[in-house]
Amino acid sequence: MAEHYFTESPSSEAKRREITLDLAGRTVAVETMSGTFSPTRLDPGTAVLLKNLPDPEPGDLLDLGCGWGPIALHAALQASDAEVDVRVWALDVNSRSLESTAANAARLGLDSIRTVTADEVPADVEFSAIRSNPPIRVGKDVLHELLETWLPRLAPAGRADLVVAKNLGADSLLTWIRGMLGEGFSAERTASSKGFRILTIRRDS
Repeated sequence: MAEHYFTESPSSEAKRREITLDLAGRTVAVETMSGTFSPTRLDPGTAVLLKNLPDPEPGDLLDLGCGWGPIALHAALQASDAEVDVRVWALDVNSRSLESTAANAARLGLDSIRTVTADEVPADVEFSAIRSNPPIRVGKDVLHELLETWLPRLAPAGRADLVVAKNLGADSLLTWIRGMLGEGFSAERTASSKGFRILTIRRDS
C-alpha cells in the first residue's frame, strides 16, 4: 500500500532536500523531507493562499496540516515584521512534517512556532486565525471531521482561510461549511486564481 503525506509515521526512507522560496517578502532556504506534502516545491495551492492572506492579528494562529511548514513560517515571519505577538500552532498527523517544520522554524530563528499533534493543543485555546491547505485527498468523511473539529474553535472576530482546488470540490465544500457552522459564522469565496479558491470563514464578534 502506498504511503501518503497524511501517514502518521512514514516508513519509507527519509530523503532530505533544500529548497529556496519566497515567504513574507523575503527569499529563504528550507529543508523538506520525502513522505510529506509537496516536498519538492511550494505547492501551487499554498502559493495562492499565501498571496491572499492578511497580516496576522495578535493571538493564536493555527496552521492546520502544516506539512514542512510554509504557512506557519510565513505567518511567523509576517508577525515578526509587524511586531505582532502571535503564537503559531503548526499541526499535523505526520511525524516527518512536524520534524521538518520545527527544523525550519529553528533555521529561521522563529521561536513563535510550536509543532503539535491534535491532542497536544489545549482544549481551551481559541484561534484568531486558522490557515490551511486542507488534505482533500483524505476523503470527505475525514476532511469533514477535521473541519468540524477546528473551524468552530475560531475566536470571536476570528478568521479562517482555506485554499481548495476548484476541481476538487471547493464550491460544494463552501456550501457544506456554511451549513455545518450555522449562525454566528459566515463563509464566502474571497479569491480565485490558477484553479484554486480561497474560502474565508469569519466568526461574529
